[in-house]
Amino acid sequence: QVQLAESGGGLVQAGGSLRLSCAVSGRTFSTYVMGWFRQAPGKEREFVAGIRWGGSSPNYADSVKGRVTISRDNANTVYLQMNSLKPEDTAVYYCAVDRTFSGFHLRAYEYDYWGQGTQVTVSS
Repeated sequence: QVQLAESGGGLVQAGGSLRLSCAVSGRTFSTYVMGWFRQAPGKEREFVAGIRWGGSSPNYADSVKGRVTISRDNANTVYLQMNSLKPEDTAVYYCAVDRTFSGFHLRAYEYDYWGQGTQVTVSS
């Protein structure tokens, strides 16, 4: 069992930055993928970024590439640093775990554990 808890969301003006955190507890393996997803009203949940629990293979959606960095520390926290935010980045952001031992999945249904989400609102 893995538990996830996001924090760090809020209201920011366009062009600003936010850092989201996801505290992870429970048993994990280095091959697990830690993902960040987002869901805007009326839209499907979409992949934003992912990284292996071991810290390798960061992967980003084209819509955020160059503006977002995913990382983790040694205290079992995964971060999503978001810069140059745009109004279209407004969504509830979720962290998730894919208990994979190979591959790198980008679809929400392939992930096994989810946090409760944190709201990010970018004003124009």
